[in-house]
Amino acid sequence: MQELIDIKVCDVVLATPPVITLIGKGNKIRKVPVMKNTASLLHNYLTENELDKPWKNDYPLFTNNQHHKLTKEGVAYIVSKYYAATARKTSTLMPSKVKVHMLRYSKAMHLLQAGVNLIYIRDFLGHVDLKTTEIYARADTETKRKAIENVYPNLIDSNLPDWSKDQTLLSWLSKLK
Repeated sequence: MQELIDIKVCDVVLATPPVITLIGKGNKIRKVPVMKNTASLLHNYLTENELDKPWKNDYPLFTNNQHHKLTKEGVAYIVSKYYAATARKTSTLMPSKVKVHMLRYSKAMHLLQAGVNLIYIRDFLGHVDLKTTEIYARADTETKRKAIENVYPNLIDSNLPDWSKDQTLLSWLSKLK
């Protein structure tokens, strides 16, 4: 979350290819690609907030109502506010609270489920060690299930008779209790 808070206007490059420069833990710098739709939204945001002026390069990209740099509490408040509004409108099962880190975790899981190489996910998240990123891979049982299904052919013949209608078999099985 701190990376988001620390983004300055000069860290956003919307020329092709659009990227954002992030400064992570230990002052590690990395460039993260920006999708076209996000680049368009950022362009509009910069224009609407008059941040596209050269003298505003060192301004924080995202600010609060008082035009001060956002805080962790401010980001948490915004996420909670919009989550609550969304949760009221949807009928699906949703957790009672959402935390900012859940967004990062969800993005990593979506990338993994889309088949993105773990090394790219590591770089995207800013992890130094691939072992840290592997935690996401261990947690994703659905991707594991799909991988196993893709490796092994269908081992069960779909033409097998329905055993649940075999009264002799059912009678024999019930005696095993």
